[in-house]
Amino acid sequence: MLVGASCTAESDTVESSAFGTSKSGEPVTLYTLDNANGMEVDIITYGGRVTRLTAPDRDGNYADVVQGFSDIAGYEADSSFQGALIGRYGNRIAHGQFVIDGETYDLAKNDMPGDIPCHLHGGTIGYDKVVWTAEPVVKDGIEGLKLTYLSEDGEEGYPGTLDITVHYWLQDDDSLKITYHATTDKKTYVNLTNHAYFNLKGEGEGTIVDHEFTLNASKFTPVDKGLIPTGELRPVKGTPFDFTTAHTLSARIGDENEQLSFGGGYDHNWVLDNQDGSMALAATVYEPTTGRVMEVMTEEPGIQLYSGNFLDGTMTGQSGKSYEYRGAFCLETQHYPDSPNQPNFPSTLLAPGDVYDTTTIYKFSSK
Repeated sequence: MLVGASCTAESDTVESSAFGTSKSGEPVTLYTLDNANGMEVDIITYGGRVTRLTAPDRDGNYADVVQGFSDIAGYEADSSFQGALIGRYGNRIAHGQFVIDGETYDLAKNDMPGDIPCHLHGGTIGYDKVVWTAEPVVKDGIEGLKLTYLSEDGEEGYPGTLDITVHYWLQDDDSLKITYHATTDKKTYVNLTNHAYFNLKGEGEGTIVDHEFTLNASKFTPVDKGLIPTGELRPVKGTPFDFTTAHTLSARIGDENEQLSFGGGYDHNWVLDNQDGSMALAATVYEPTTGRVMEVMTEEPGIQLYSGNFLDGTMTGQSGKSYEYRGAFCLETQHYPDSPNQPNFPSTLLAPGDVYDTTTIYKFSSK
């Protein structure tokens, strides 16, 4: 029996609209994907950012659950990576340096936690601040957006020209699937992720400390005062970092604990129990007033929980609401921070002829 192959082609149904012009003079486009249930996601080409994502409550009503801004100026002024694709290396690299085959590479030192400089999220002009090339796609009736970017050799100090493709797929099970693909012509370090800020009550609807979190991780990577991992894989049992059973952030985020003090709350990498590279459930978040549930599934070995510690109410979102302290959380799937300088961590080195290929899924439901 001949089975028809699923094909990917340019979409006639993905909506697009102008989203202004960047400071560098490049036009920015907004794309809207929807699924059979009426769920929608907006993505702009500036930084490949998710600007709006609707999810159902227990009554079946969809509302936006990510933070975002109404215009390009808001995103260009943003220093918190709202909704962005992150790279070449997500998270921190100690001293803004690493060594490959005996050669030291110096990166931008664009972050100073604890007054100790480090490299964060790809540097001064990371992938969150470039305009990606976009192509709407449809596969088996599922709407998607293909984003590509060629990161030149030496960009932000990284060796190798990195050819990157990211797909966003809005699936009919109310999940947003993100696939990352990259190749290089020279050895380099790669760790791509997405930096969406979630509030399952709704965008700008107050604090997230009463959300209930479960992380399928029995260890985490403790950090020094500069938020760089010490190299230890520390058991979470008996610590405020134990989310192996569900509890709210507020239950322990105020505990006297050196790690919480360093991060100003939760801003740490958890070592997921699944380490074989297969797709596995990493995290579940439940918001009791709306009944919304978000599950995060990934092929990555780690996940960063950030509890919105540096949100301070000075940013105003697209609905006109201010983004208050701990008004959103991030769950960034990843390899561990500072892996290029940590020989005991899973490697993030990509060599010519190898393929960087990883998938993360954010699935929404209610109960």
